[in-house]
Amino acid sequence: MAAPLESQPVLILDFGSQTSQLIARRVRELRIYSELVPHTVTAAEVRKRHPAAIILSGGPASVYQEGAPTADPDILELGIPVLGICYGCQWMARALGGTVERAAHREFGRAEIEIRESVEIFATLGPGKHPVWMSHGDQVEKLPRGFTVLAHTPTCPHAALGWRARKLYGVQFHPEVVHTPIGRDVLESFLVRVAGVPQQWRMADIVGQSVARIREQVGEGRVVCALSGGVDSAVTAALVHRAIGDRLTCVFVDNGVLRHGEVERVRQVFVDAFRMDLRVVDARDRFLDKLKGVTDPEEKRKRIGAEFIAVFDAESERLSGVTHLAQGTLYPDVIESVSNKGPSAVIKTHHNVGGLPKKMKLKLVEPLRELFKDEVRALGEELGLPRSLIRRQPFPGPGLAIRVLGEVTAPRLALVRAADVVVQEEIEAAGLAEGMWQAFAVLLPVRSVGVMGDGRTYEETVAIRAVTSEDGMTADWAWLPRDVLDRISSRIINQVRGVNRVVMDITSKPPGTIEWE
Repeated sequence: MAAPLESQPVLILDFGSQTSQLIARRVRELRIYSELVPHTVTAAEVRKRHPAAIILSGGPASVYQEGAPTADPDILELGIPVLGICYGCQWMARALGGTVERAAHREFGRAEIEIRESVEIFATLGPGKHPVWMSHGDQVEKLPRGFTVLAHTPTCPHAALGWRARKLYGVQFHPEVVHTPIGRDVLESFLVRVAGVPQQWRMADIVGQSVARIREQVGEGRVVCALSGGVDSAVTAALVHRAIGDRLTCVFVDNGVLRHGEVERVRQVFVDAFRMDLRVVDARDRFLDKLKGVTDPEEKRKRIGAEFIAVFDAESERLSGVTHLAQGTLYPDVIESVSNKGPSAVIKTHHNVGGLPKKMKLKLVEPLRELFKDEVRALGEELGLPRSLIRRQPFPGPGLAIRVLGEVTAPRLALVRAADVVVQEEIEAAGLAEGMWQAFAVLLPVRSVGVMGDGRTYEETVAIRAVTSEDGMTADWAWLPRDVLDRISSRIINQVRGVNRVVMDITSKPPGTIEWE
């Protein structure tokens, strides 16, 4: 069996890049476990983790500015292989005695580096020119002692640099983005050839490790699982069930902000197919009362999160010996809910991370906390869950409450739920579902004038959101065929009474988020 997740990870120090999560994801694609940590981590803390390698992320600041993010320079003295990317490269060079200055010619977008030697991080690449993605206004002007130039561009003399004896390397370009075709080769060469990290992180091992961890954490206790019907909670339930069997009770809360037919679908999968102990709690009125008059999206999330915990506390009191609450928190949830001075700001509060009350009665079991969404799907396949469930589109914890912009009411929920059914049916009928990350309807707080028959209308507006993505960290808006859009629009306007206008959201992530709230 492979080593536990915590054993010798690759640590990514986050200086605030929008692609810091993507670096962690790319490392995992190489079957190497990675974790994102704040740039404020100390050398002593790093030493305790026994990392196999360290990657320094990019960042939006200039290293020479007052208040710019910095790291403990002693990290570079630990004898651990280090790769600095963009800002990380500049910080390392400056920390070791080099100089960083504003570049005479900035590079944003596609560029071309010329590799001088096929060594170290370029071991699988021949000398010559290669396209990369740049995003910098500063650059290393003077190399620290011990470093040599490994690659350059016409305007960036130190596009890649290295101190071979100490296994310290830096690149000005971004190997983690798809726009750098050689990026995977660079990361793999650094981690495998330079740092000697074994590529042995496998889903089959994760199942065994997770089951063992759950058994140790729960002991002889009982677990109640917050089941939503989505991929994350389904895989969580399957893992916990494998670990402790009938000491797991799954509780499904009908909170009134679910998709159409969700209660029946959950019963069919978890009771009929997997024979799990499932309790369905009808709490629709409770949640709608809590959301009455609330329009701020963060307040919606917090109220829904608090009410979820209240429902589970109440339900657990009816069950004998319940000691733990299992939920499907993912690694991006953890990262997006924690802000450190310098790195990326908090994007949103997740009801299953940042919204938990401090005095919660049950202990948390979060077996997916270190995984990305596509890794969770692979884990689900390993556990034998049906593909129809594993490949379901992600659905937010706060449900349709954050797809109803403005106040959440039963009539407005009915509108967005009906419109969403149309979107799902037409996407499926067109054969587009497999290639789609998410496609759904959003009810806007906008009413507009329309004409139906000979009469004037003043009704609601629905936005269609459809995106493609690998893991939800970044996303591109999906180019839906005109005939599909035409059918969606026509059906919504004709079948969903109260809606007279349909618009399409063509915003990528970043700058937008996938959900509107």
